Order: sequence, then C-alpha cells, then structure tokens
Amino acid sequence: MVEEASKSEQINFTEVWTTTWETPYIMRLALSAGIGGLLFGYNTGVIAGALLYIKEEFGEVDNKTWLQEIIVSMTVAGAIVGAAIGGWYNDKFGRRMSVLIADVLFLLGALVMVIAHAPWVIILGRLLVGFGVGMASMTSPLYISEMSPARIRGALVSTNGLLITGGQFLSYLINLAFVHTPGTWRWMLGVSAIPAIIQFCLMLTLPESPRWLYRNDRKAESRDILERIYPAEMVEAEIAALKESVRAETADEDIIGHTFSDKLRGALSNPVVRHGLAAGITVQVAQQFVGINTVMYYSPTILQFAGYASNKTAIALALITSGLNAVGSVVSMMFVDRYGRRKLMIISMFGIITCLVILAAVFNEASNHAPKIDKRDSRNFAKNATCPAFAPFTASRSPPSNWNCMKCLQYDCGFCSNGAQEYAPGACIVQSADMKALCHSKGRTFFKDGCPSKFGYLAIVFLGLYIIVYAPGMGTVPWIVNSEIYPLRYRGLAGGIAAVSNWMSNLVVSETFLTLTNAVGSSGTFLLFAGSSAVGLFFIWLLVPETKGLQFEEVEKLLEGGFRPSLLRPTTMENQVETP
Repeated sequence: MVEEASKSEQINFTEVWTTTWETPYIMRLALSAGIGGLLFGYNTGVIAGALLYIKEEFGEVDNKTWLQEIIVSMTVAGAIVGAAIGGWYNDKFGRRMSVLIADVLFLLGALVMVIAHAPWVIILGRLLVGFGVGMASMTSPLYISEMSPARIRGALVSTNGLLITGGQFLSYLINLAFVHTPGTWRWMLGVSAIPAIIQFCLMLTLPESPRWLYRNDRKAESRDILERIYPAEMVEAEIAALKESVRAETADEDIIGHTFSDKLRGALSNPVVRHGLAAGITVQVAQQFVGINTVMYYSPTILQFAGYASNKTAIALALITSGLNAVGSVVSMMFVDRYGRRKLMIISMFGIITCLVILAAVFNEASNHAPKIDKRDSRNFAKNATCPAFAPFTASRSPPSNWNCMKCLQYDCGFCSNGAQEYAPGACIVQSADMKALCHSKGRTFFKDGCPSKFGYLAIVFLGLYIIVYAPGMGTVPWIVNSEIYPLRYRGLAGGIAAVSNWMSNLVVSETFLTLTNAVGSSGTFLLFAGSSAVGLFFIWLLVPETKGLQFEEVEKLLEGGFRPSLLRPTTMENQVETP
C-alpha cells in the first residue's frame, strides 16, 4: 500500500504537465489564485529593503528601534486577524469572493503606503496589507485544491508555496530596481498594487469553488464547473464523490455541533487531536523560533550589521537568501516523499543550529576586530562633530582600549571610515544626515548600523547555508505535517489553531529582533536563536511522528495513545510503526 501511494504521488507530479496541457483552464485557475501567494510573499519580503529608505526619510523611525519593528511586524499582526476572519468568510461567502476581498485589501494598503506622510500612515497601510496576507494565506491554496483534479492536486497546491517564496525573491529584485529612483520605498511598497489589480480582474472571470457551490445548494453551477475541469466520462464520478464528501461533513457537524465552541470542545476531548496539536503546534512554533523571518524581513539590515554600509549592496546581497529560499521549496517537493517528514526536519534543525552558532561566532569576531577610533580625526573632523560620549577623550585623556567602531555605534553615533584604509582607525562622530554627507564628500564610508569587517563575507556564506538547510526541511515540512495528522472532521479547526500559533510566533520574533540586537548584539541574538532551535529539535524528536506513506487511519492509531520516539518506547509497544 505504501509503495502504491508513493508511486501515485510521483505520477501526480509528472502528470501535472500533461493534464494542464490538455486542459489549460486548470492551469489558468491555479495561477490566477496563486497570485495571492505571490502577493503574500511580496508584501512580507519587500519591507526588508524599503525599511532602509523609510529610516532615511523619517528621522524618528531611524532613531526608534521599536518603531522599525512595528512597521515590519504590523503585516504579521494583520495576517493573524485576516486568517482568523478568513475561515469564517470563506465558508459564508465563498472562496472567490474571499480572494477578491484580499485583493481590495492589498490595493488599499499599497495606496495608503504610497501617499504616507508619517510613519503611522505606513503602519496603517501595512496593517491593511496584513489583513490581505492572512486571507490569501488560507484562501489561495484552498481554492486551488478544490478546483484541481485529484490526481494532480498536490502538485498544483504546492505551486502556491513556490509562488510565496518567488514573491519574496521578486520583492528584493523590485527593491534593487528602485534604489536610485525618487520616492524609493514608496515605489517598492506600491508596486504590489499591480498584481492585486491583475488578480482581481482575473478572478472576476473565474467561477466559485464547485465544492462551496454544491454545499450551498447550487448544484447545477457546481456541475457546470466540474464539466470544464474533468473529462466527460469522469464528471459523474466526481459529482458522486463530492456528494458523499459533503454528506459526511454535514453528518460530522451534526455530531460535533455547528458553533466554534462546540467544535473546539469536541477537538480537545479527542486524544488523537490533542496529540496531533502537540505535534502540529510544535513544528509551527519551531519553524519561527529558528529565526527565519528575521532573515527574510531584516536581511539587508543584518548585512549592514556585518559591515556592508551601502543600502544597494545590502539589498543586492540579500537576493541570495531569498533566491535560495525559493530553490529550497522546489528541493522539498522532490525529497519530502522520499526521505520522510520527520527525518527532513531533524536533519534541517541540526544544520540550522550549526549555522546559527557559526554566525554568532562570525559577528562576535567582527565586533572584536572592529576598527579603532582615531582621537585626532574624531576631534578635527568638523566643528562640534565629535560623538558626545567620545568627546571627553579627545582633550587630554586617552580613550579606553575597548573604544572601537562598535563602541561608537552603541552610543548612537556614526563611524566615518579611514580614507586610506577602511579597516584602519576612523572618526567617531555625531550621527546625522549632514555628517553622513560630509563623510561621503571626503571619499569615505559612513557606518551607523555595523562596522567595517574583514569577516563580512562569512556572514553572507553562512546566511546562505542557513537558508539551504532550512528551506527543504523546516521551511515547508511543518505545513505538510499539519495537513496529515488531524482527523478529517477536525482538520480545519486544528489546522487553523496551528497556523495561528505560527503567525503568533512570527509576530514575536519579528517584533523583538532589533530590540534583541540592541540589547545583546548580533552575536548574542543568533546564539539565542541557536538555543531556541535546540529546544525545538528536542520537542520535534519527542512529539512528532513520521507520517510518510501512512494512511490517515494509521496516523490516527499512531497518535491515539500518544506518540513516543523509539528510545522512549516501552517493549510492549514494539509493534508500533518505527520512525527514524
């Protein structure tokens, strides 16, 4: 049975091209809905580069770390609300209408950000976009799934995940394209209106999900759509399957209850669901607490911490991480059914922890070997230009040995590099637009987020390796696991709870990253992520079963008494399914 399932999955992946070639309408449906995934990825990734230029335009954003974190994380906060409301809206008004509403939110959010005259307006725009992201994150794959033939459903749904990572990569390309354009960040954030308008127009020409129509007693319309998706000889069988599925679902609701509280109470009283949620929430929280979205949301800023002062250079280098993330999604599609979910996650976590520890060491060495402060240069750079914290040492006292570029930046001052050699002692001066311009006019580089470092290239190398080991395992597998470990009648509710735990963890990480770097430094922050990743690895090993090749009934049996890894399994349970 397992061999047949594996063979079927391989056939589905290869048959997708043949089927969509014969029925291009299917690909039109999938790609039109998949634009929601592209918008999801774009709007979460674009802020990484746009933030650099928002800080330049609004001094209060540059001076207040918490304001930068709010601008970045407000989309995540909005997504939590959008996802929560989206489930109800999908059931009440349909998948197609939900996509259209998400597009309106994307468009409104983009327009608000383009005309923003103050940081709070940007925050409002990011919140509106977040509502759209939340709705798109659950509606796009649901619409694709219900509009796809069963034999190629998995392959078509997986394109949504690929478009999310592709959208993040596209956002970095757009950021790079507008670095020298007047309005910079406004263009970067506003471009997302274009795919939203395109998807809105396309969805107006597409039908509602046949499953939603059938459940809402619009059976004739449902049949018409199925006839456009399936060959004539398969339509009756699909209608019969749809009828049985809706009947079973309705019967389940009669048993469980129709209200949210009834469903939640029923879910938590079921041992399979409780153990499934323990595994599902574990992998979703672990996915975020490895720190992935600090890299996706702040990668240009992280590269500036590593010594790349130029906004353009930092954004260009950040393309590497987003590109590798997109490639990793494809790799996961190829290997997850061959090597298994649990094994891929465990291997991925070991790689993540290794890369994070090395990154912590790299940033520590960069800090320890930062250029020294030239007392004379700092005093004579310009009138009243010396950093106030360093000024007392320019008179008669010698500066302490620990005064280097990093110490200068800790006092919210700037470092103007040495004109002859970037790594030689330079000036510690007041951080302002005038001093930055004066520094550049002398042919020198002005640093305010990080210091010149001979170790900077190692940060790029290990950030890239971090993405390489993250994407095929912890990047995609947690979502696959959550689609396989819950009983059918509770799958929507339990999957929603796990998804909200993912967004909440995402919010915590993105909202605290800059505060952490200010408090314990870049090195300490990556070390904290390594520690939280180690905790996540332990709980994945302890709570998450292998589901590769198992029927849903076998997964339920595995979870009924609570999964235990082989090392902790009593001899009386030797007949359980063995996992790596």
